[in-house]
Amino acid sequence: MKHKDIFIAFFRSGILGFGGGPSAIPLVHREVVLVYKWMNDEEFSDVLALANALPGPINTKMAGYIGWRVGGFWGMMNALFATAIPTVILMILFLTLLAAHKDKPWVAGMSKAVLPVAGVMLGVLAWDFFIKSKKSLGWLWGIILILVSVVALEILHIHPGILIAVLLIAALALGSKKKAKQKEGGQL
Repeated sequence: MKHKDIFIAFFRSGILGFGGGPSAIPLVHREVVLVYKWMNDEEFSDVLALANALPGPINTKMAGYIGWRVGGFWGMMNALFATAIPTVILMILFLTLLAAHKDKPWVAGMSKAVLPVAGVMLGVLAWDFFIKSKKSLGWLWGIILILVSVVALEILHIHPGILIAVLLIAALALGSKKKAKQKEGGQL
């Protein structure tokens, strides 16, 4: 039953995630966190951050890790297959269709319509993470991290992977200090 659920979750997100990783991330989130409850929002955020820091397509990296976590080696293979097969099939179909009708206005309109939809889906996911950051960071630190990230990415042109790595290292360091303080407080 678990492997069937893994396949369905990643097949759905793979087939509906038109436009690649950015449009598939909210769909994977929905399946993994809301539908099957394999992770909570914080764990999903960690997986998303790590997947962003590594090279390659984000959807397959997330599918591989989540599949491994839920169903071991075969869960990983199942999730990767379920993620890739819709892309392969749809690429063959869409590219054949686009090549046959590339000069028609409806093809250009269809291509232009995908961008705002993916943007809205990412915006909703980002807003959801921001609202949930109140619990772990608080509003002030959440806003500060957003502003620092925007400046680093858009003004200083720092690669997103570097920013994510720095934030992960900072989170690990702060988490270690917090645990050490809690241990000291418990021993006194």
